[in-house]
Amino acid sequence: MQYRTFGKTGVKVSALGFGCMRLPVLEDGSIHEEEAVSIIRHAIDEGVNYVDTAYPYHGGKSELLVGKALGDGYREKTYLADKCPVWQLKEEGDFEKILDEQLEKLRTDHIDFYLLHALNRDRFENVVKKFRLVDKMKAAREAGKIRYLGFSFHDGLDAFKDIVDYTEDWDFCQIQYNYINLNYQAGTEGLCYAADKGLAVIIMEPLLGGRLANLSDHVAAKFPEGKTAVEHALDFLWDKQQVSLLLSGMSDRKQVEDNLVYAGRSSVAMLSDQEKEAYREAKEIYDKMSMVDCTACAYCMPCPFGLNIPETFKAYNVFGLKGKTGAREAYDKLEVKADMCRSCHHCEKECPQNIKISQVMKDIVKIME
Repeated sequence: MQYRTFGKTGVKVSALGFGCMRLPVLEDGSIHEEEAVSIIRHAIDEGVNYVDTAYPYHGGKSELLVGKALGDGYREKTYLADKCPVWQLKEEGDFEKILDEQLEKLRTDHIDFYLLHALNRDRFENVVKKFRLVDKMKAAREAGKIRYLGFSFHDGLDAFKDIVDYTEDWDFCQIQYNYINLNYQAGTEGLCYAADKGLAVIIMEPLLGGRLANLSDHVAAKFPEGKTAVEHALDFLWDKQQVSLLLSGMSDRKQVEDNLVYAGRSSVAMLSDQEKEAYREAKEIYDKMSMVDCTACAYCMPCPFGLNIPETFKAYNVFGLKGKTGAREAYDKLEVKADMCRSCHHCEKECPQNIKISQVMKDIVKIME
């Protein structure tokens, strides 16, 4: 395992962090506890020292699983990250109540890296400021319940800079970034802006919700041979000095084993000029073929009308890659089709990508039906 300095904190973290949003599941959708515990502990045994979870992951069960996985001495080997669900804070005392609940679920007396989850302009202005959440985080730090203060982010660059500049107490931030999302949300400029101010920067969605793991032939042909699509995507991030670590939501043992190998040979400035040009060309083609920027985070679910929104978008993106004939097989497997969308906008309020889901569903109906 390779390790990097975590911004101004001076902490050494593994280049690869274990994200617990996409743990292995059983047929009924519940977490496969035995397998999840096993792969988390195996990653830690092999040098991963950063485990990330959040209040809503796996329907609120991820924290419980992580607490179990970090038993038997594994908590002492690991930096633990968790997030405050700021959208659930409605009155004074909610922050403290939820934090105590999280500590109990995680079976620990402190969380090393605590984030305000999925901040955007609205949540920053109307929740973070209203409830003085940075002050509450500092108080929790003084009480020994958390160690470092951070936030994760989904909005535009201007909002990102305003949040970074809001306080000098931030230790780190977490942004969506990959070789496709260079100018999306915080983007490259935001990455450098935060790092220049001493913040550690964690990368989420390095594979764009798995889409960069399964490239079309047109995109894959731009990369030199010798690496998998996943390794190309991760190396793009590890190449950058501003990246403190990247999170991978690993859902099976092979993903863990592969990512451990890739992380073990990672380093800053590892890419050749030829490889850097390949990323530029691959992005150019990908952007022309991508239909919707869904990362399959499933925050939009469940749909009150039965739509599987991430799977519907997945089929739609196949259309961009292979045309209607290629997309038809995936689309026909959906039990509920796009025409069942009633534009209730419930999903749009939860989407961190700000996708106009109801309009996209109408576009899908026109194309597919």
